[in-house]
Amino acid sequence: MTMKNSREIYRVHPSVAYARKIIANLPDKTGRSLDDWSDLLRAEGPKEKKERPAWLHSEYGLGRTTAWLIASAAQGSSPEDYDDDRYLDMAVNYVENLYSGKKEHLRPIHEALLRAGYDLGDDVAASPCTTMVPLYKNRVIAQIKPTTLTRIDLGLALKDCDEAYSDRLVDTGGLRKGDRITHRIPISSVEEIDDEVKYWLNVAYELDN
Repeated sequence: MTMKNSREIYRVHPSVAYARKIIANLPDKTGRSLDDWSDLLRAEGPKEKKERPAWLHSEYGLGRTTAWLIASAAQGSSPEDYDDDRYLDMAVNYVENLYSGKKEHLRPIHEALLRAGYDLGDDVAASPCTTMVPLYKNRVIAQIKPTTLTRIDLGLALKDCDEAYSDRLVDTGGLRKGDRITHRIPISSVEEIDDEVKYWLNVAYELDN
């Protein structure tokens, strides 16, 4: 598979579809549309943006994600921000920004890791964020993160692994903190993406049933 930074190689992040669903269901579930809630928040709620979600949660019992979406809308966001096409355009930009400037030389490592992830199966998807590119099966199985100017960390979800962890795996503290990513493998060159790296990536893939 040839990797190129285009909309065709990424999929919409699950949070985008989740946000869109919440917004669409607001009138039926709360009796108010997103615009109605935004108007109410601007008229009666706190002026500080960081205080607004907590106010909506305490005063109206709204879920924290719903409250955050309303607070963002009151600040100027719109439902179009959660459009699939818009997200995919942003995804391309996220990756371009991740490997701009002094990190540009890390791009071949990113592409090789992305290829290794897609080679696991047709059910693997990449959904870029501002700081990393998570790989999904049903849930996140791995993440590609340019951590320093000389290194990409391949984060792996290995919580339920019953094998002994190799010395190559660095504990992220995820097991103790309850994070999805529990280990990482530091990678500084394409040549370091060897059979062992691909093996642990496959373990993470198989664990996500």
